[in-house]
Amino acid sequence: MSDVQVIKANRSENRIRGRKVEVLRVAAYCRVSTDSEDQLNSYKSQVTYYTDLIKKKHEWTLADIYADEAITGTQVAKREDFQRMINDCMNGDIDMVITKSISRFARNTLDTLKYVRMLKEKGIAVFFEDENINTLTMDGELLLVVLSSVAQQEVENISSNVKKGLKMKMQRGELVGFQGCLGYDYHKDTKSISVNEKEAEIVRYIFNRYIEGAGCTVIGNELENLGYKTKYGSSKWVQSTVIGIIKNEKYKGDLLLGKTFTVDPISKRRLENFGEEDKFYIRDHHEPIISEEIFEEAQKILAKRNTNRNVHQEGQKRNKFSRKYAFSCMIKCGFCGGTLTRRNWHSSSAYTKTIWQCVTATKNGKRHCPHCKGIPEEVIEKAFVKSYQLLCTDQQEIVDEFLQKVEGILNDDTSLKRLPKIEKEMADLHRRKEKLLDLRLDNNIDRDIYEKKNQELSEQLKKLQEEQERLMELSRNQDNTRTRLREFRKVLGSGEILESFDRVVFESVVEKIVIGGYNNEGVEEPLKITFEYKTGIHSNFNGKDFKPKRKNAAAVHNDAELCSYTSDEAEKLCLHSSSDTCGDVRPFG
Repeated sequence: MSDVQVIKANRSENRIRGRKVEVLRVAAYCRVSTDSEDQLNSYKSQVTYYTDLIKKKHEWTLADIYADEAITGTQVAKREDFQRMINDCMNGDIDMVITKSISRFARNTLDTLKYVRMLKEKGIAVFFEDENINTLTMDGELLLVVLSSVAQQEVENISSNVKKGLKMKMQRGELVGFQGCLGYDYHKDTKSISVNEKEAEIVRYIFNRYIEGAGCTVIGNELENLGYKTKYGSSKWVQSTVIGIIKNEKYKGDLLLGKTFTVDPISKRRLENFGEEDKFYIRDHHEPIISEEIFEEAQKILAKRNTNRNVHQEGQKRNKFSRKYAFSCMIKCGFCGGTLTRRNWHSSSAYTKTIWQCVTATKNGKRHCPHCKGIPEEVIEKAFVKSYQLLCTDQQEIVDEFLQKVEGILNDDTSLKRLPKIEKEMADLHRRKEKLLDLRLDNNIDRDIYEKKNQELSEQLKKLQEEQERLMELSRNQDNTRTRLREFRKVLGSGEILESFDRVVFESVVEKIVIGGYNNEGVEEPLKITFEYKTGIHSNFNGKDFKPKRKNAAAVHNDAELCSYTSDEAEKLCLHSSSDTCGDVRPFG
């Protein structure tokens, strides 16, 4: 038998993959979990400590200090400096990583093992000071698995204790996780909230307009036109912001705690609480901005709007809960672009009448929209009846030709055929990015090439995503246009000649109404009425031609005499009468 000579292993920090390294390039990793002053001082201390430690050892040289401030350790992807350190290790710029403990490196067992194994394959050691573990010299991973599991369990225990503490605060009626909302200011010292009167006016306006029948999108547009800003200073009011205010119970003085919950301390994912965790409802917690009656009325309207629009009793017309009145949210001011709202004049007298008036003037004062005038609802109804009658007779051929052209354009549009191709190209780019990442992790390409190629693929993907969104929006618009055309043809083809105002016909064919505007010479015409039909056709009228007979005209003139004059002449007669008998002589208010 031949003699076997044993060559002893030479395990040393200064030997990497069989080669002797005179000086180890050592990197230190530091992290603190919160941005409190004490934790940030701890962070600075860690940086100073590791800088001095590495400089004291002659066989070590400082590669870099990697540090993340106020970042959770449970999610490695959110730690930018940690990812930079791993990338430098893969590029061969670091020989050893030193950190305080396993919990500082990662509190997730899977992440700990993943990155330790990745670095070990490259011959890079990770040294955990508190546990005194060097991943290159340890005999197995069992100890590392056990200790990292303990670190993860510590996180879960801390999370559980924090949850219990928060629930105890909620039971005591303390505000948890609240930093203020529109209409209220939050006071950190007393942990209480107080009404911000300037913002509270916006909240009251939103609830009042919603109860009047305006939709959230329309309310948002009105707020933008009025120059109101959100709690965070944005002048853009989106639908979700308005809905969030309407649903918020704080505005009636109550408080609901526990609306969301954290699924687990590792993913940190938060979900809306549908009963998975306890909620805490506190009545009369603070000063309300609106009454409970107004809040509950708004919730009823919201519930009705969320109900399936196709569900209704047989033989009954489905109610349109988005607008209380036929003209709600449909009339715009031709001078300032604001919405006209419904108001009652002289409601306590026999001369009451319903008018529509620009909200800019009524809310902020006449000087903000000086040319607008209130216009009676009856005038708008009569003007529409006249407009529709003309449309069904004199312009029938024009309407048919217009509809045929629009339908032809929609049918010939080939741009939407590109959507399937875009989806295929995007899927191909995603596969190429994944393949590129695998090559980088296997160290088959260097960092510069990887970043350049990855940037090129990302830019291509971004362009395709923008094109896809644009085409999908175009598709939605075309579907909406086709639906409108079908409805318009159905109503127009019925051959019905209106004798009086019909809301169903009106809503089927009219896109919006504009009150007021300018003539060709640029002169203001406050009583100009423009109907914009869903097909794009415009119809203009003078509101004076539809002015109703005055209710108090008989006090000075008999009906026969008044009817013998035009509306302008009758008005002149009233102007020459005494103010006691004629009362309000302004045209349409």
